[in-house]
Amino acid sequence: MPMANLCVCAIVFISESMPTLMNDRLSYEEKKDLPDSMFGLPERREYPMPDAAHVRAAEAYFRYCPDHLKPRLARAILAKAKEYGVDVRSHVVLAAAGEV
Repeated sequence: MPMANLCVCAIVFISESMPTLMNDRLSYEEKKDLPDSMFGLPERREYPMPDAAHVRAAEAYFRYCPDHLKPRLARAILAKAKEYGVDVRSHVVLAAAGEV
């Protein structure tokens, strides 16, 4: 009987943590309300980086950025990473920013 209670608790814990993971995604309204300074490419309002999780996402999606914009985006990622205490490990991002 105690084992059954343990399993139920684990399921509840996992299901309660799921909304936290899903809320890392910005809604259209949240993105619309962000100032241009929160974007890696403000003129296009792409690569929002209002927090550390989004800096990591911008690093992960860097490869999809047009080549001619990569240096600007890389510098923005590094600036926001420094602000939020994120360690950027992508050699591609570091190279594009002229850090390697």
